[in-house]
Amino acid sequence: MVGMSSCKSLRQGIAALALGLISTSLWAAPIVEMWKDPNCGCCTAWAEHMESQGFDVKVHETRRLNAVKQEQGVPPKLASCHTATVGGHVIEGHVPAQDVRRLLESDAEPAVLAVPGMPHGSPGMETGRTDEYAVYLWRQGSMAEVFENYPK
Repeated sequence: MVGMSSCKSLRQGIAALALGLISTSLWAAPIVEMWKDPNCGCCTAWAEHMESQGFDVKVHETRRLNAVKQEQGVPPKLASCHTATVGGHVIEGHVPAQDVRRLLESDAEPAVLAVPGMPHGSPGMETGRTDEYAVYLWRQGSMAEVFENYPK
């Protein structure tokens, strides 16, 4: 026979799980607009990563990626293989969805969030190898700062 405290704990656990599922499903992420080369598979994999984390991704295929980066204000030192915008911010490269969500939830001032290059182990670059890499936050007129380090 199950004791009253066990039932209460079970009900609390189920309620917490239900609230977690509800709050996750109610989080409405803005649309991610992404520009990528038509032949880039890792960029497609990053878009799939973002979609698996609740983002709606609209992909634009182009061979003018350097022009897109310039138009979006991405500094050359922070450049990667694809460029995206979301909620007034620019997302450059293989930035994890959790970092994009954190930026959207905590910061209204426009910024560039970037993973320069194409580090192994970053979302979309799952190759079986994991490199250390940083996600950088940059704003016009300031120095880039580390937003998050991986692996943790």
